Amino acid sequence: MKIPEVYCRLASIVPPTLNLSGKLRSGPCLLVRRPNAASDMNFHFKKQEIPRKSAGGSTNGSIASRRDVLKYGTAFCFASVASGAKSLLADDRDAAPVDDLGIPGTGLGSDEPATATDEAWRLSYESPQTQSWRIGLRLDTNGVACNNVLATFPIPMPWPEQAVRCVGQEIDDRVDRWSVRDLPGGARQVVLTMPRVLAGATPEVMLDLEVTRSRILGPQLTDDLVIPARPDSKLKIFLGTSPYIDSTDPRIRNAARDIAAQGHENAWSHVEAIYDWVREKVEYVEGDIKAASQALRDGKGDCEELTSLFVAICRASKIPARMVWIPDHCYPEFYLEDVKEAGTWFPCQAAGTRQFGSMDEYRPVLQKGDRFKVPEKRQSVRYVAEFFQCVPVGKRQPRPVFVREVVEG
Repeated sequence: MKIPEVYCRLASIVPPTLNLSGKLRSGPCLLVRRPNAASDMNFHFKKQEIPRKSAGGSTNGSIASRRDVLKYGTAFCFASVASGAKSLLADDRDAAPVDDLGIPGTGLGSDEPATATDEAWRLSYESPQTQSWRIGLRLDTNGVACNNVLATFPIPMPWPEQAVRCVGQEIDDRVDRWSVRDLPGGARQVVLTMPRVLAGATPEVMLDLEVTRSRILGPQLTDDLVIPARPDSKLKIFLGTSPYIDSTDPRIRNAARDIAAQGHENAWSHVEAIYDWVREKVEYVEGDIKAASQALRDGKGDCEELTSLFVAICRASKIPARMVWIPDHCYPEFYLEDVKEAGTWFPCQAAGTRQFGSMDEYRPVLQKGDRFKVPEKRQSVRYVAEFFQCVPVGKRQPRPVFVREVVEG
């Protein structure tokens, strides 16, 4: 499995390689440790930019990597830029709207998952299972004071098959502002700021979440489903190109045209033909991240390439499709509607056991989508990863540790 986008900014000199260690615990438990910690697993940043001096003397740069965030749970981001973070800040801590669970911002309420047939979605949900997750940030200052700390980390959000409930929180007193923000497309972040953290301090921000996910059973009736004729703005984002999903590439377009020319009874059988075609043409082989068109050319790829290729061909066929991210894996969803324009997102398993229109999966949905615009990044990203930024007072770099681990379940 490969790492989606990671957002980092480094001060001073960027070393040739950042060695980050992550330890995979049993089951779906994922915990990332600090750099250079003793571990039997290692991962590295593969793409980096040398920081450039800004007018104010601070440094600007980025490191982007595509692997191992999902596999090991998170990524580390270091920074030393006093950016105009005020536009990114959440509401004041004391003034933020608070729901019944004490969470400022939006959406962390007692959402309930669907457990029976949902007529609006044409899907059935059964056998819900609950896991307890601990997600947050632990900052090791590494002997330097840190000014203007800005950090973000993603958290699961509710979906028809998933409920998320906050059952506890630990917010360090040094945090002056924090909230939850939803990004268009299907991702949720915690955003926090700390004006100053003294050397030697170890502030923590942790959320305890209960995530209840149900199995998805496929629809009984599919003959009347059609490809959306008038997709709205929310759907159009899933019809264009995304990072590594080059749906306008000639190979992708030719594949879409060839599959359509086979003739299909209805839209459902058309999408299923795309699904079977991708699984036949691309052999499952772990490797470096590559575009959907390259995976098609090579005939090899892992769950990410298989998912990207299915999504790309669907979009080239004017069928909305998107990626779904879960720990250590991803799979696609496609969108069809009835004659009354009531639509449903249907899942399928591009890599692994054949599942089309259903999903026998209990790992929590981390995000849905593959083209996100986050305020901290100039370009759209495929996956919303963790972000850390500060101005260290000294030559050392602080050590932010983003945690995502299953506690129970």
